[in-house]
Amino acid sequence: VLNTEAREARELIVSSLESGIRVEDIYLQVFEPVQHEIGRLWQTNQISVAHEHYATSVTQSIMSELYPYIYSASERRNLKLVAACVNNELHEIGIRMVSDFFEMNGWESIYLGANTPPEDFSGIVSDLKPDLVALSATMTFNVSHVRHIIELLNELEDRPPVMVGGYPFNVDIKLWKKVGADLHAADASGAVKVAEEFLDI
Repeated sequence: VLNTEAREARELIVSSLESGIRVEDIYLQVFEPVQHEIGRLWQTNQISVAHEHYATSVTQSIMSELYPYIYSASERRNLKLVAACVNNELHEIGIRMVSDFFEMNGWESIYLGANTPPEDFSGIVSDLKPDLVALSATMTFNVSHVRHIIELLNELEDRPPVMVGGYPFNVDIKLWKKVGADLHAADASGAVKVAEEFLDI
């Protein structure tokens, strides 16, 4: 991807799916490790922000082509997730992967994207009444926004459980409790298991 070979990357993923490899395995063995490596290269100043944005854009473009496979991966289970990045957070691919994993496991995933205004997020949660809410913050300075959104959700009459994730929560394993969340998932692959164990379903 960093060699600007987007077409080749797409063809590799599509051919893998056509050969019988599961969408889940593409996410776990390709998208997730690639994003971790891109993040590491950026943090160590080995690539620029432009390179990081390009790699993320290519990955998201390929992910968008996989939704026919994702939507047909499992029977619907009458479970609903609302997921988003908090306000000011632009790194959305992680929470998008989480949302897709829930979709692959039979949930209806309502993914709101990056930089979601707190009041709007609380409002849609109030309207949709999901079984679970997922919030993501990659940058440490956005943790305060996670706390603020949870405080708004606490004002709802029937607040759903709140799961949080992102780099700061993986570094400080108790941070999710400090912001008032109900559960934490370290990655997309574990999020569904953690949530369903918490909900006892």
